Amino acid sequence: MQTIICIKWGDRYPSDYANRLWSMIQRNTKRPTRLVCFTEDPVGLHPDIIVHPLPPIKIPEIVQWKGWRKISLWQAPLADLEGEVLFLDLDIVITGSIDEFFDYEPGKFCIAENWSQPGEGIGNTSVYRWKIGTNTHVFEDFIKDGDGPVAKYRISQRYISAVAHDMTYWPKEWTASFKHDLLPKWPMNFFKVPELPKSVRIVAFTGKPDPDEAAIGVWPVKAWWKKLYKHVRPTPWIDELWR
Repeated sequence: MQTIICIKWGDRYPSDYANRLWSMIQRNTKRPTRLVCFTEDPVGLHPDIIVHPLPPIKIPEIVQWKGWRKISLWQAPLADLEGEVLFLDLDIVITGSIDEFFDYEPGKFCIAENWSQPGEGIGNTSVYRWKIGTNTHVFEDFIKDGDGPVAKYRISQRYISAVAHDMTYWPKEWTASFKHDLLPKWPMNFFKVPELPKSVRIVAFTGKPDPDEAAIGVWPVKAWWKKLYKHVRPTPWIDELWR
């Protein structure tokens, strides 16, 4: 049984995001696979999604509901999970087979190289795999002094990349950032629809726009001057795959 986990907290992503993730997983795996969702609000989740409460963590108030909460997943035990598990963010679109994410470099902590910082030794935690019970110091050291890592690294994936052992990257062609890899460069993003390479299996929507926004060509920005360059045309393949 392959285990995929996600974490849903706060109010940015509704249960529909987790349900779509589960639907995409079923269409893109050929092996028995389950989705485990850690959340404080299971209302509306598909009944086939396995639900657990948010893992406990001592975390600075300033980052209580930010990405740092994902550090809680590095503790052991973690619910009733064991073996290697694949973590997927809610704001991704699965575009191809993901079974191979369980086969690649067994025993290692595998992660996407951060698309905006290539060559800097930083992974992106939109999609990663590790073995429960390994690298538990990522969690244990953090709860001893959470303020220190937050001040030093500012972003949780920088902290994880700096301290985790046996980190290796997925093959580059397997994952892509919608914003950094697929969105045409300015000014062509005003005229050209983002294309999906055939080799990509997971597209991550880091920051904005989210999948539902990019699908209809909306990039929400508050500052008027950002509208001069932050633009995406309606992208039909998102609706076709994100369901």
